[in-house]
Amino acid sequence: MPWGGFGRIAQSAIYRAGAFGRRPEVPTDGTRLEAAARKVMSRRGFAYVAGAAGSEAGADANTAAFARWRVVPRLLVDTTERDTSVELFGRRHDSPFLVAPIGVLSMAHDEADLAVARAAREQGVTPILSTQASVPMEEVARALAGAGHWYQLYWSSDDDLVESLVSRAEACGSEAVVVTLDTAYLGWRPRDLDLGHLPFARGEGIAQYTSDPVFRRLVAERVAAGPGDAASPRPTPAAVSTLLSMSRNHPGDLRHNLRAPEPRAAVETFLDVFSRPSLTWADLPRLREMTRLPIVLKGILHPDDARRAVDAGVDGIYVSNHGGRQVDRSVAALDALPGVVDAVRGAGSQVPVLFDSGIRCGADAFVALCLGATAVGIGRPHVYGLALAGAEGVSEVLRNLRAELDLQLALTGCTSLADLTPDRLVPAPTP
Repeated sequence: MPWGGFGRIAQSAIYRAGAFGRRPEVPTDGTRLEAAARKVMSRRGFAYVAGAAGSEAGADANTAAFARWRVVPRLLVDTTERDTSVELFGRRHDSPFLVAPIGVLSMAHDEADLAVARAAREQGVTPILSTQASVPMEEVARALAGAGHWYQLYWSSDDDLVESLVSRAEACGSEAVVVTLDTAYLGWRPRDLDLGHLPFARGEGIAQYTSDPVFRRLVAERVAAGPGDAASPRPTPAAVSTLLSMSRNHPGDLRHNLRAPEPRAAVETFLDVFSRPSLTWADLPRLREMTRLPIVLKGILHPDDARRAVDAGVDGIYVSNHGGRQVDRSVAALDALPGVVDAVRGAGSQVPVLFDSGIRCGADAFVALCLGATAVGIGRPHVYGLALAGAEGVSEVLRNLRAELDLQLALTGCTSLADLTPDRLVPAPTP
């Protein structure tokens, strides 16, 4: 890296482009991304991405938690050279950022997961591919061109389907399986409920399923069994719109799909098998039998769960409250982070403790890393960048986060992530 580091280079590039009249495609202040994206996204799309459970107190708590900390700079330290890289599961990453898994990216941009993949590759940031993606994982892996990715798993009620999804992830080069634990049911999300909108019921965000051989077999069995007692919807404009959406999002020719039973059967099958509420710790050995990949448990917030995960032999702990989307008034993920880190390290484990929920800027990432996170996931901000400017928007969001974190290190007397310890922070004054 040339003198000045990544942050200085990114900063200078923006200023130089500005001298010739070109401004950034997305706001460089991450806290302004949501307001900017709201202006360009559909009402349904924005509600799905920005919304959270119930009163949205859990989501608000995530961002408010960062405001309870202040950074204490240290001076007269040579920060000419800085290293923001981190090793995860045997590979060195240029930065501690991950692209957190978010489904139904087609609601933000037509190129969806493919645009995010290109941006992540450009910025050297590892994406975690969602089970609720708009594009099959194999296509996304090709767009990444070997840059590296992980796969996020929603554990279906059909174990054969789970095994098929995990096998495909391993075959297309995933480097880890991230099991999201907090979605036994969908949370109560008023923004979506008030619009009567669930994207999956329209065939959106189920590309991993409709591209899967086990799922296709389940759909074929449903079609062969006939419609049963299911009534056909009245041909209202909304029903026609839903049928069109199902047909567009189903593999194959649109005109054929409009007449075929498979698109609707695929949606009904998905709604039947999406989650497994009966999932317990006793099921984890089954996953270990399915794959050689590292296993990360996502959604851990309680120290006892962290200890149990370590005892179960998992390879990584992921602290997250799903961006506040599942449990209203959930503890903020950042508030839970120190206790989880202490529990993991107290159990004698050095497994990475990953984190997401509430990060909006490089300074937020700095705080989370000081409190013990090994790496941090970027959720909604990258989707807002996608909505604003496609792949270039996502790339700029990731670049800005990387640059701001790098400069934050430089300006606080840090030269590597190892310097980011709790004593770099103090509690903010109580109002």
